Order: sequence, then structure tokens, then C-alpha cells
Amino acid sequence: MKFYNINNPSEKVSFRQAVLKSVVNVKDLYMPVNIPMVPQKVFTNLFNMNLPEIGYEVTSALLGEDIPSEVISKIVNDAFTFEIPLRKLSRHMHVLELFHGPTLAFKDVGARYMAGLFEFLNRDEDHEITVLAATSGDTGSAVASAFYNRPGIKVVILFPSGKVSHIQEKMLTTMSGNITALEIDGSFDDCQNLVKQAFADKDLNQKLNLTSANSINFARLFPQTFYYFHAYAQLADTSRPVVFSVPSGNFGNLTAGLIARKLGLPVSRFIAATNINRSVPVYLESGLFEPGPTQHTITNAMDVGNPGNFPRILELYKNDISKIRNDIKGYWFSDRQTMEAMKILQDEYTYQADPHGAVAFLGLSEYLKHDDCEGIFLETAHPVKFGDIVEKATGRPVELPPAIGNLLTKKQNAVKMKASFDEIKTYLLSASNPN
Repeated sequence: MKFYNINNPSEKVSFRQAVLKSVVNVKDLYMPVNIPMVPQKVFTNLFNMNLPEIGYEVTSALLGEDIPSEVISKIVNDAFTFEIPLRKLSRHMHVLELFHGPTLAFKDVGARYMAGLFEFLNRDEDHEITVLAATSGDTGSAVASAFYNRPGIKVVILFPSGKVSHIQEKMLTTMSGNITALEIDGSFDDCQNLVKQAFADKDLNQKLNLTSANSINFARLFPQTFYYFHAYAQLADTSRPVVFSVPSGNFGNLTAGLIARKLGLPVSRFIAATNINRSVPVYLESGLFEPGPTQHTITNAMDVGNPGNFPRILELYKNDISKIRNDIKGYWFSDRQTMEAMKILQDEYTYQADPHGAVAFLGLSEYLKHDDCEGIFLETAHPVKFGDIVEKATGRPVELPPAIGNLLTKKQNAVKMKASFDEIKTYLLSASNPN
């Protein structure tokens, strides 16, 4: 499978190059030249397949020429050791729970798959990979957990100081070994821009083998297609149009859903549900994409002023806004509305949701006022990660899951830095050559 740079279509690279090479230009985003349909036999058997089996079939359809079948099997079986259940809340409303992995967030799916893939792709190399990623919350902890003690791989995570939840920060900063957390005095966009500057710096790329673990890396994005197939397979009734409501920040999750649709999954429509960082819903209404500065909200993982994956969505539709509007409906909601939605979910559905899932619920609820469908909204993080907010909204405490364990008593270890590329560069170079 060949991949191309959507900002330089003449540049064609292999799958390995697309996911492991440094991003030479800050606008580099790779996509497969062709997205094949998943074989019909898979859809015939889909309702009897578990998540690793779905992951195997979808990977084989797209990347079977690049990864041996036994390796694909090992990657998906090692990665997907947890459930992703679809729960029915009302007659035509369901919630897909993506928080049953080791770090209690949907990012576990992509990160664990990618870690196994990176280990395979770098198996015969004598040089170390440095995974550099920015996080607005859950990416960092998922990547840290997935890559912890993987041979030949170092991980450096940048996160915005004071703008991730307490438990998210604990998960980010309590590992050691091959994991380093950099606490940046700035926003998520600052962290993401620093990462992009690092990828574009010739000096760094000559001395380090940099790659990304954010959803700008196709290897992190692609496995998120699996749980759309898995959700569809758990529906009791697929005779009605199926609509997914996706809480959206950097838009990797929604892009994965659109790729799943390209692979043949019969999804009628997607809902892009955002907080007040609403550049994409505004684009869907006006036709103008005008990213702005990040605004801080209680849904911190969605606090992205300039979504990094939105150009991929434009590319999938060749910038045809009429086709985009046909497949995607956008809504945005305030913190007040999000708090109210958590209370509604608790009181009317006896369901405790985190703020991000609540935004997706709001998007689906709004859509169901105007269309008759089988609706699924994505619950992307366990409510314990936002326990104070959830308790304030619902009046009920969040029970600590066993996965939290002794996390809250562990010592944090983060390197505090200004949002300065020179400072980041100096640190990366010194860390790569401590002598």
C-alpha cells in the first residue's frame, strides 16, 4: 500500500515511511492512495466477530501487503484485551463505551495497536525511535502506557500545564524508564505547534529518529476504525439508518469513522459534536474554515482551535462541501449545556457520563429531533477522569474503578518548560546524548 502526502500529492511513500519517518513539513499528513472495500464475507460474519477478529480483517484489507498475517494477529490480540460494549439507553439511542482499556480512554485502542506495529516495523533496526506527541488529555497517558518498556522506543509527551484533569496528569507523569512527560506553560495548540516545529527542524531530524503518536500519524488513526465496525456489529436492529455522534477536538476520531465508511461500513451519517472550539461546525454552516485560538472548557480533550485532522476530512471529500454536509452534521455546545446533559443522562437514563460523552449525547439528541435513525454516541473516557465535574453536575460521586488502584498516591515526575521551541530542542538533543 502506498501513501501520499495530502499537501504534496506527488510525494508517495511506503506504509513504513508514512508512520515512522519524521514529518519533514509541518503540514505533512499521509493518507493511503486507495482505500479498498472490506471483503463482503466480513460483513456477512460481522455480527459473530469480536474486536480482535474485526481488527484483523480490517487491517488485512488495507495493510495485508505490508504486514504478515501472523503479525497482524499478534498485534490485534495483544492490543485488544478489553471490552468495548454498546449499551442501549432508549429505543433508538445507544452509547459505545470506549473507556475499558488500561488508561480508561478511547486512545488505548489506537495507542496499543500502534505500539505493537512500531515494534514490528523497527525490529531489525539498530537505532532508537523517539515518539514525540502532544496531548490535550488522554493521548499522553494512553501512549505512555502502550509504549512503556517497548524495546528501541523512547517516548516524549508534551502536555499543557493546568489544562488536563488530575487523573490524566497522574497517568501522564508517574511512569519512568523510556517515558518522559514535558509540562508546557501554554495551551494544547502550543504543545502541538512545538511538536510540529520539532518535526520540521533539520538538525533534530539528522540526530533523532522522530515520529508522532498523535492521530496525525495514520497508524494511531487507523485502528480507531475498528470500533465503528464493532459498534455496528452489536446493534440488534440495522434496518434503520445508523448515525454516530462523535465528540470532536482534533478530529481524528471522526476521520476514522469516515474511513470506516470508505471501507464499506454502512453508516448513514456522522455528527461532529464540539465544545465552543467550534471551527468545524461553523465551517459546515458557512463554508468558511477559520480556526481560532484555543478556548479552555470542561471538555479539555476537545480544546483544539485548529483541528489537525480536518485537512484529512477535506481530502476524503476533495473539498466538496456539499458532499461533506451530506455525511456530517455539526453542533457545538457550551459548558453549561454540557453540565446539564450529564445531569439528564444521570436522572433520565441512569447513566453516568464524562463531559465529552455528554457533548456527543447532546449532538445525537439534537439530531434525533429532525431524523429517524439508530443513533450511537461515543463515550470516550471514564467519568472518574473528570470526577469533580461529574459530581458537580449530577450530585453523585464517581466510584473509583480498580484500574486507578494506587495511581493517586504515586509521585509525579514531569519536566516543566516554557512554550519555547529552542528550550524543547535543547532538551531533546541533550536527552538523546546524556554524555
